[in-house]
Amino acid sequence: MHVLRLSLPILTAAILAACSPQNASAPQNAASQPTSPASTPVAAGETKNLAITAITEHPALDDIRYGLLEQLKTEGFEEGKNLKIDFQSAQGNPSTAAQIAKKFAGDKPDVIVPISTPSAQAVVATSKDIPIVYAGITDPIGAKLVSSWDASGTNVTGMSNQMDVQPELDLMRELIPDLKAIGYVFSPGEVNSVTVLNQLREKAASHNIKIVDVPAQTTSDVLAAARSLKGKVQIIFTAHDNNVVAAYPSMYKAAVEMKIPLLAADSNSVGKGAALALGVNDYNLGKETGKMVAQVLRGKAAGEMPSQKMQDLELVISPKHAAEQGLTLPESVLKRANKTVE
Repeated sequence: MHVLRLSLPILTAAILAACSPQNASAPQNAASQPTSPASTPVAAGETKNLAITAITEHPALDDIRYGLLEQLKTEGFEEGKNLKIDFQSAQGNPSTAAQIAKKFAGDKPDVIVPISTPSAQAVVATSKDIPIVYAGITDPIGAKLVSSWDASGTNVTGMSNQMDVQPELDLMRELIPDLKAIGYVFSPGEVNSVTVLNQLREKAASHNIKIVDVPAQTTSDVLAAARSLKGKVQIIFTAHDNNVVAAYPSMYKAAVEMKIPLLAADSNSVGKGAALALGVNDYNLGKETGKMVAQVLRGKAAGEMPSQKMQDLELVISPKHAAEQGLTLPESVLKRANKTVE
């Protein structure tokens, strides 16, 4: 028995040595490589705090949030179990957006997800150390959220809904072969809307197409702005402009009155009156954002991940709305539509 007591520690040490990572079949420098923060598991029973804000609530922004939360659940982060969520809407008020940003900076959640450009600008201006993963921003560089599409090296990354306007322009020319003028209602204070306007002007000029742009400072200005396009344009294009999207029933009302069809970059706008839309799927954008947020919640630095764009576009149509607005959708458009709204 005395011999057994002496040999047991020796045997134990041998077993531990055999199981050591230094003896495992891995690269020789594996012991010097840090564990990837993205793979670090969340401790059992640990609750993460997620703060979400949006400039307002409308279907496009809501879909991003729903997709985000669904993907986080898939990733193992579920509200009421190991995830606490604080969602705040600015109700369309930039001053409120700034107040929300300050509140979040004081709360110090594990991640902040600002949805929409005004909310993202407010959060980034206020929080320099809390990880920020923005969502649904058309021009994150122009909005000064990041300096390029590369990893920022700061506390900011996210998913953009930026897309080339050329496919939109091609679709408009398919709908109206003799297209001469496009109407554009936008909010001058939204960087994303101004960026799209500049891109649209540049692309349209090469086809000798005029862009007639009308500012709408608030949602209450949208109806008058749309009506001012009567007799000046053959089609109206709307981007991811929060004021315009929030007041889309006004756009629809004016389009039916003037018999001028509406083409939207936001697919949810078809259900609110657009004749058709070509753009990213907001729910899927939310899910992609959720993948990034999950990595941050596991320990990866936001600034290590490059900002990303959605690659796939979807075409959503409403033959009913098109007819009401004086447009018959070509068979080629009907055939390739991803979704039809009655």
